[in-house]
Amino acid sequence: MPVAAIIDATNRNPMHLEGTDLVAKRTNQEWLEALRGPERVQPLADLRAILVRGLRVALAGQPKVTEDDLEDFAQEALLRILAALDSFRGESRFTTWAHKIAIRVALTELRRRRWRDVSLDTLTAGKDADFLPETFADPSAGPEQQAVQQMVLDTLRRAIRQDLTDKQRRALVAVRVHGMPIEEVARRMGTNRNALYKLLHDARQRLQKALIAKGLPPEQVLAAFGMQAEVRDAPTKASKI
Repeated sequence: MPVAAIIDATNRNPMHLEGTDLVAKRTNQEWLEALRGPERVQPLADLRAILVRGLRVALAGQPKVTEDDLEDFAQEALLRILAALDSFRGESRFTTWAHKIAIRVALTELRRRRWRDVSLDTLTAGKDADFLPETFADPSAGPEQQAVQQMVLDTLRRAIRQDLTDKQRRALVAVRVHGMPIEEVARRMGTNRNALYKLLHDARQRLQKALIAKGLPPEQVLAAFGMQAEVRDAPTKASKI
């Protein structure tokens, strides 16, 4: 029976053994054998029930997550789990490993939903589209420091507007300024994750050269915000560009 058909059968199967001795005592090897065997309907129903319960707890703080959502996340997770059985190395309980996959599936979908009705054109439209000074400026700085920060940010905005290609600008603004997930931006732009990483890398390189040409080397940009040039591992406001 095809995997999708088996999973569909679990949707209609009312017999869930979650919490019983059979499920509680099933070993990792027994899970693998059951899910690879010819009679997979009941093991899948068991695992689905476990995943739904775990997702209900893990996503309790997420707004607008319904029971139907939990069922959908669990179903997608089952497909991923079956496809990845050979990668399970037994370093944790099988159900713990499966839970991690389910949670990743759920969080990815929830992030995608957040941006579902937001277009890239919307993000790159308006007077603050190329850069958002209010997001990066430090309101606690003194008047002179604030003036320096504003000058740096204005220069950054002009460089983003004038020195990047349209594709570079759209990608940089969406990912680095607004925080849209890489996968979603790649989908909207009709490309893949690796190509988008390359586009962002080229955009940063071009932006850095433009700032140096305008008399703003990276050290001066960092200094404007009280940061040391040698600190590169910790995430900073300036590192977002």
